[in-house]
Amino acid sequence: MSILFTPLRVGNLELRNRIVIAPMCQYSAVDGCMSDWHVIHLGHLALSGAALLTIEATAVLPEGRITYADVGLWSDETEAAMARVLETVRRWSDMPIAIQLAHAGRKASTEVPWKGGRQIAPDALHGWQTVAPSPIPYAKSDRPPAALDTDGLARIREAFAAAARRAGRLGLDAVQIHMAHGYLLHEFLSPLSNRREDAYGGSLENRMRFPLEVFEAVRAAFPADRPVTVRVSGTDWMENGWDVEQTIEFAKALEARGCSAIHVSSGGLVPEQRIPIGPSYQVPLARAVKAATRMPVVAVGLITEFEQAEAIVATGDADFVALARAILFNPRWPWHAAAHFGAQVKAPPQYLRSQPRRVRDLFDFGQ
Repeated sequence: MSILFTPLRVGNLELRNRIVIAPMCQYSAVDGCMSDWHVIHLGHLALSGAALLTIEATAVLPEGRITYADVGLWSDETEAAMARVLETVRRWSDMPIAIQLAHAGRKASTEVPWKGGRQIAPDALHGWQTVAPSPIPYAKSDRPPAALDTDGLARIREAFAAAARRAGRLGLDAVQIHMAHGYLLHEFLSPLSNRREDAYGGSLENRMRFPLEVFEAVRAAFPADRPVTVRVSGTDWMENGWDVEQTIEFAKALEARGCSAIHVSSGGLVPEQRIPIGPSYQVPLARAVKAATRMPVVAVGLITEFEQAEAIVATGDADFVALARAILFNPRWPWHAAAHFGAQVKAPPQYLRSQPRRVRDLFDFGQ
């Protein structure tokens, strides 16, 4: 039997298989509110046969958006817009849905990627002043961020908690906190971006302090019977930066505080990063975290082939594989993987006729 298509629990959440859909920004919101595009995007992914769908990086404050077109969950209006999308998607799919809560920190206030993605100045249309642990810009050409003071930290911490409460009201099945890819919470973790001299900077214990405070606030605000997970960058791919040894210590601290799973990515903190990109290039990071913790671990990054994904979970390198670009390119990737391994996926009965004769038992309609 394929391990990829065996169930596994994350906290109290039972997942049908080991394939999860990673959060992927769509840059298609208006003032933080989801649009019809999100109905289409999330709707078709919810029919993919994966075990879990994760909503894209969702800003907890307007200034926490990567771009002016990012989704948010900071107001009644943004919550209502998300509720409308979820109502439609859930009408046709019972796939569990998680949300990634995020703050972009110094990498905020940028143009959408297909228009260049450069940072927008605070005094320009669609721009605002960014914030970070220290006044160090992401790129040399960027406007330096404002260093967060005690009040700023408290405001962001409460914003994460408030967004988690909204996610709970929306009935979302899990929350993932974004602590990777050079965004605010990763900026606190890395010594390359955190040069503070107070209780939130310097030692590893101090650099972990604010991200752990945010985790505790979210965990307390989200319903106790639903999982809270974290996405981390396992390394900055830079000398003297955040690395896998520090990631392991952070993972242990998260697990001790009730983290239900950890999703191990990498990079994103500095433009000078040197990433050895290739198939499964981030899997060794996931493997190292899994060896040091007991919570489920998610591997991600250039996982495109069926046997490749099977090997990752079958050998115990990780408990789940996350798909992003691969499932955008092929939204039925789990169907094809199940057919390859002689397994089953949940599919809508409207698609019964697409089932190839050679795999008559491919579809499980949940009846």
